[in-house]
Amino acid sequence: MDIKDLSILISEEEVEKRIREIGAQISRDYEGKSVHMVGILKGSIFYMVELSKYITCPVTMDFMSISSYGGGTESSGVVRLIKDLDEPIEGRDVLVVEDIIDSGRSLSYLLSLLVKRNPGSLKLTTLLDKPDRRVVKDVNVDYVGFVIPDEFVLGYGLDLDQAYRNLPYVGYFKKEVLNS
Repeated sequence: MDIKDLSILISEEEVEKRIREIGAQISRDYEGKSVHMVGILKGSIFYMVELSKYITCPVTMDFMSISSYGGGTESSGVVRLIKDLDEPIEGRDVLVVEDIIDSGRSLSYLLSLLVKRNPGSLKLTTLLDKPDRRVVKDVNVDYVGFVIPDEFVLGYGLDLDQAYRNLPYVGYFKKEVLNS
């Protein structure tokens, strides 16, 4: 697959504008508090860094890594914890930052793990949401960047075998290109 075969779904300008809006909303919602952002590696990095620039209350950060994909384009359904948090979250206002939610399996697993650690509050933000792919229905997203169709998307942190994360927009390969 070649980058020239990639179609743009969400432009760089649209992504930046929406992240700015979400940052303003989070700033209002957490006014007078601090927010502890937990980024889900590796895909959330781009979104998390940009989002944190637009949050006006104090921000701290930590990271977790989970896997349900392996090297393919479909979730395997088996969720594994690869990297845990470096600091406890008990009593803290936690905002989980994800790049994309589709089946919901990974986030359901992760959120149930974090709830047991007694945060003061626990909210979720994702840049991209694919509700048509949702298998686990109990994943409630507090801040959504974009609701997208059922396409395998790349860019802005999302990858195909670790490639294309660095694109400043969200794109997709048409199904005939992916299947070739």
